[in-house]
Amino acid sequence: MSPGSELKASAVTNTSGKSDDKPERLIRAAQYVRMSTEHQKYSTENQAEIIADYAARRGFEIVRTYEDSGKSGLKLDGRLSLQKLISDVRSGATDFEVVLVYDVSRWGRFQDADESAYYEFICREGGIKVHYCAEQFENDGSLSATIIKSMKRAMAGEYSRELSVKVFTGQCRLIRLGFRQGGPAGFGLRRVLVDEHCNPKATLERGEQKSLQTDRVVLQPGPPEEIEIVRRLYRMFVVQQRTESEIAGILNAEGLVTDLGRPWTRGTVHQILTNEKYIGNNVYNRRSFKLKAKRVNNPPDMWVRQDGAFEPIVERDFYEAAQRIIDARSKRYTDQELLDRLSTLLAEKGWLSGLVIDEVEDMPSSMTFRHRFGSLVRAYELVGYSPARDYRYIETNRALRALHPDVVQEVIGGIESAGGSVRRDPISDLLHINEEFTAALVIARCQVSPAGSLRWKIRFDQGLRPGITIAVRMEDDNRTIRDYYLLPWLDLGKTPDLRLAPENGILLDAYRYETLDAFMDLTRRTALSVAA
Repeated sequence: MSPGSELKASAVTNTSGKSDDKPERLIRAAQYVRMSTEHQKYSTENQAEIIADYAARRGFEIVRTYEDSGKSGLKLDGRLSLQKLISDVRSGATDFEVVLVYDVSRWGRFQDADESAYYEFICREGGIKVHYCAEQFENDGSLSATIIKSMKRAMAGEYSRELSVKVFTGQCRLIRLGFRQGGPAGFGLRRVLVDEHCNPKATLERGEQKSLQTDRVVLQPGPPEEIEIVRRLYRMFVVQQRTESEIAGILNAEGLVTDLGRPWTRGTVHQILTNEKYIGNNVYNRRSFKLKAKRVNNPPDMWVRQDGAFEPIVERDFYEAAQRIIDARSKRYTDQELLDRLSTLLAEKGWLSGLVIDEVEDMPSSMTFRHRFGSLVRAYELVGYSPARDYRYIETNRALRALHPDVVQEVIGGIESAGGSVRRDPISDLLHINEEFTAALVIARCQVSPAGSLRWKIRFDQGLRPGITIAVRMEDDNRTIRDYYLLPWLDLGKTPDLRLAPENGILLDAYRYETLDAFMDLTRRTALSVAA
């Protein structure tokens, strides 16, 4: 029997008597349950049980269940049941008056708290009330309920962010210890499962994953015949001076296939020639997909690596020789020639990607464009191509990181000009001013919501606890400074982060300043005369 049917029977039983505090007519309700891979308390069964008890006490009859099992709450994508719920409400195709949800976080752990509020708003607009069955407040539209919901939505998003940081830190540590993190092994290599003492347990086939938390995965050389093909591939490229396409043609003519069982292409050969795992290096974070955001290619300074982590199957001399050939091949072209070839390719294909570039004969590799123009995105912009995925925020973050030390230096200069003293901690970047108080500087990137509104997020350092946080708000172009907020820890530091809109009311905008003159006045030293 389903949770909904159980609840229905329970509700009917509970209202069959003559109790004065139970309504005679049961209110028709739908329940929405969601679980990703979180703690057992969020299992759909436990959610349904709590919801059933709530419904029985409130006189609700559950007539429909929307369930998303094994679905992340970071995005609406893939959550078919929630999409169906919203679609039913919008179309008026509902046979219920109420939606029952375990708690606020079950809508989702969206990074924009407004998104969670938006789905509840759609329900209310369609005449459907939303009840949170495990929360300690009534969702009655009161000011207190609104404030609590806003806090819980922000906390739900912050939970995901903090978890993402912890997971990433743990993954980086494992990389430096020589363990493999994600992705297939690749041709000529195999993933081997080891226990906590690094004793081999089994070879993982494609698609298989470890089941125990204490187990780890390492890369080891694969079958001898595959190893020989990889080494032969390098010899053909380095010694015989054959192109990637020629090598692919030779391998295909011999009936050889890749690790995916597919014919060889220029791109697959190129990937083997440029991947450091074949010389035993463990490289991680080349690409990021954090918090279900857009997948991005990270610059080399963001890579996490451990050289010599695995047993190599290609000699380093051969690998380095291959890289020199690839680099020299690209140096024949001027910047304009590279862009001309990219423009031609765009006209032929209609779209661009790293794989599309690497598959074209006599075309410089995608890595060439990254090195020459700083990123593929920049190369795309120069030929007038805007990819479906928007990578502009990468460039924005890079510009903001470059701006930060300039602003810090401006603050230090202003303090010293005002006669104050300042000591900058080289590790934490915390400013110790006049040996009286500390200050931290953060640059708040301007984010534009889907509705076109401007938002800024300011995160307080809970570890350092600076006396004042200087928040530099950027304009919507994220190139020019909009204004400054001087935020005291005693007033606002207890909250992990602060979200600002263009107008925030007197309680927050009282800390807003057009310039840093007010802050410099705080640090100003005045000489006192001594009475005779």
